[in-house]
Amino acid sequence: MAEAAQVSSLPLPPLQYVNLYTDENIQNKRAPSPPKPCMDSYTMFGSQYHADDPIIRPLESQNIRRLYPQNYDHKRELKKLNHSILVNFLDMLDILIRCPDTNKREEKKEDINLLFIHTHHLINEFRPHQARETLRVMLDVQKRQRIETTERFQKQLERVIEMLQQTTSNMPDSADMDCKLLVPTESIGVTEKEKQADEKEEHCYGLDRIMCDIVDAMV
Repeated sequence: MAEAAQVSSLPLPPLQYVNLYTDENIQNKRAPSPPKPCMDSYTMFGSQYHADDPIIRPLESQNIRRLYPQNYDHKRELKKLNHSILVNFLDMLDILIRCPDTNKREEKKEDINLLFIHTHHLINEFRPHQARETLRVMLDVQKRQRIETTERFQKQLERVIEMLQQTTSNMPDSADMDCKLLVPTESIGVTEKEKQADEKEEHCYGLDRIMCDIVDAMV
C-alpha cells in the first residue's frame, strides 16, 4: 500500500499513467489512484484553461483579434478565410523572392497565422454539431440493427408456428384414436361364451374317458 501511495503521488505522463493499470497491478493493489478532478485551472497543449470555461472559447478570451463579425455564416466565412490564406501565401512567396530580409515577411507570417487560427476556431465550433450528428448516426445504426433482429425473430417465430400447425394437422383426431383403441363388447361376449363352451366340452370328454376305463377293467 505504501508503494501504491508513492506511485500515485508521482507526476506521470498520461500514457505512462495508463500503462500502470495492468491486471497484475490492480489485483495486487499497486495501481495508482485516479487523478483528482480539476477544480480551478489546468494546462493543455501549452495553454491555460479554467474548469468553468465554455467548450469553445471565444476569440476575445484568448486575446485574438476577430476578423469576422459576431453574427456570421460559418460556410461563407470559411470560404473567405480559405481564399485569404491562398492570397497571403502567394504574397509570402512574392516577398520571399523579391525582398526576403524585410519586415514584411514577418508581418505576412503573422497574418497567415491569424487566418489559420480563425479557420481552426470556426472548425472547432462545428465539433458539437459533429458530436451530435455522430451520436445520431450511432443511434440510427443501433435502431436498424434491432429492427433487423426483430424481423428475423418474427420470421423464425412464423416458421415455428407453421411447423406446429402442420404437425397438429397431420395428427389423427382424438375420436378416431379412441375408437381404434376400444374393443367391441360383442367380440368380448363371444369370446367369453366360446371359452365357457370349450371348458364344458373338455369336462364332458373327461367323464367319457373315465367310463371307458371302468368298462375296460370289467372285461
